[in-house]
Amino acid sequence: MATIAILYFGFNFLKGADVFSSNYQYYAVFDNVGSLQSSNAIKLNGVQVGQVKKTELLQSRGNKVLVTLDINKNILLSEGTRAMLTSELLGGNAISLQIGTGNKQLAEGDTLVAETEKGIQALLQEKALPVVRDADSLILNLNKIIKQFDKTGYAINKLLATTDQTALGINATIAQNKASIAATLDNVKTLSASLIETEKSFKPIMANLQTTTDSLKALQLGKTLAEANAAVASLQKTLTALEKGEGTAGKLLKDQAMYDNLNRTLVSVNKLMTNFREHPKRYVNVSVFGRKDKGPADSPADTTKKY
Repeated sequence: MATIAILYFGFNFLKGADVFSSNYQYYAVFDNVGSLQSSNAIKLNGVQVGQVKKTELLQSRGNKVLVTLDINKNILLSEGTRAMLTSELLGGNAISLQIGTGNKQLAEGDTLVAETEKGIQALLQEKALPVVRDADSLILNLNKIIKQFDKTGYAINKLLATTDQTALGINATIAQNKASIAATLDNVKTLSASLIETEKSFKPIMANLQTTTDSLKALQLGKTLAEANAAVASLQKTLTALEKGEGTAGKLLKDQAMYDNLNRTLVSVNKLMTNFREHPKRYVNVSVFGRKDKGPADSPADTTKKY
């Protein structure tokens, strides 16, 4: 047993390990360690639990930096433990440990997850960049607005100049037509006076119209309409009787025999009168020599149509 122990300690001594050391060595690979140097502190929740043993440049891995961490062996590191490169307040760097939540414990020589904490300068830059970008955007927008104001100012100046010219033209027009405007106002006054007089004359007419309206209202229009309706009814009754052939006029219109006899009588009378006019001696006995001129016995009617 003593031989095995001697061999173990001798092998580790030949490897360069401190067999009597109370620390374990772990490793972490960073892209950039900044001002981290050997003997810088390794802390856990602000308490120093080790120190940086050395830093080594790995050119075969893109110039990454291998950091050897000397940590107290009493500190149990779980799987997922992170080695956070932080900046000290008074300058310099340190390694802050963040214990992982894995159930498996890390063995000496394992590699921790390497991360770099953002420094104050980086945080300020990170916070300032959005402000700077917003400021740039604001400046650009202000420049656009100023350009628009330039155009607007030019338009306003042009509008004001045009307004001045328009005002001058209006003043000139008013000055030229001042006499006409005064005459127009005088005519308006005269017209107003005439309207007042017309209104005075119109009032008696309205009064007479009101009187006439009252008189018309006083007329017994209902009685007049009733009498007119009665007259129309009587006329309608007379026409109905004529249509039925009642009375002499009705019989004359409807009785064809009476009409024919009356017509023949008129024809005979017409013939008699015609014969009398053509041969009056036949009817008046005046004879110088005792001879009577009988004339024709009958004469045709001259104006009456024979039926």
